[in-house]
Formats: sequence, C-alpha cells, structure tokens
Amino acid sequence: MKGCQLVSISFFVLLFSVAARPTDNDCVYTLYVKTGCMMKAGTDSRISVVLGDPFGRSVWIAELRSWGLMPYAHDYFERGNLDVFSGRGCCSNRVGSVGSCIGSPCRLNLTSDGSGWHHGWYCDYIETVFYVDQWLATDIPPFQLTAFRDGCYMQDEPRKHGRNVPLIVGNPERPA
Repeated sequence: MKGCQLVSISFFVLLFSVAARPTDNDCVYTLYVKTGCMMKAGTDSRISVVLGDPFGRSVWIAELRSWGLMPYAHDYFERGNLDVFSGRGCCSNRVGSVGSCIGSPCRLNLTSDGSGWHHGWYCDYIETVFYVDQWLATDIPPFQLTAFRDGCYMQDEPRKHGRNVPLIVGNPERPA
C-alpha cells in the first residue's frame, strides 16, 4: 500500500513539475516602480501595465500588485517607495518571429483605475526601461489616469541612462 502511495505521489509531483515548467517562449519581466516623494504621491488604486514591442505585440499585467515581490502586507505605490514586481510572460527574441509573443519591450502603457482612498498617484519612474514622470490623476495636470510611452522608434539609437535621460523612452512634450 505504501509503495502504491509513493508511486502516486511521485507521479503527481512529476506531472505538476512538467505542467509548471516555463516554455521556451517565457520571459521573466521585472519592474522597479518608484513612486514620487511629494505629498500625496502614493495611491491605493489598482495599477495595470502593458509592455509592447515595435510590432504591436504586448504583454498585459492586469493587476501589478499580483506580481509584487515585497514582504507580506507591504503597502505598494506609497510615497517614496521603490516597489519590485516580477512575473513570466510570453516573449520571443528570435528575428522574424510571429505570433502573440513580444520581442524587446519598447512601449509602456501604465494605467490607474482611479479607485481607492487616494486615487492620484505620481509615478516617478519604472526602472530601467521607462521614465514616467507624470501624475495619474483626474484632479492634477495632465488630468489623465493613463501614461503612454513609446520608445520603439528609438530602437536603432544608442541607449542612455541617468536622471531625466531615459534608457529607452523620453518624456513627451507637454502643451503649454
């Protein structure tokens, strides 16, 4: 009887490990999200992210907190926080690959649903790919709950790094 249980348990563990194994098209996406240090910069809103490539393919993270790597009961997106998120998504770095998997991400769509006790959120940057430098709020300019950054046109340009000098994506010009 014990031998039968051992074989059953071993088979279950083997089946689970094969099912949970990442595919060849899986990438790990890690995002370092910095909330600004000014008063009321933090939020309790639900934040989502879409990462896209030059060909229009994308990976959608519907609830960024679900990818959170911070300790249990950590309060994400609070003033001055540097929060870390990581998860797997479909990708392909092969030249000429087709399908729904993305290549090198060069677009960012960062969205707040505007819910929670304090809906406004100032995202300083998402390290190391996108500088956001914008409020996601309806009561503060630019009066939008979405920030869209597109650096795909810069794919052939050399990458730079530093404060206010983006690695891939720059700040759009804001109307006067």
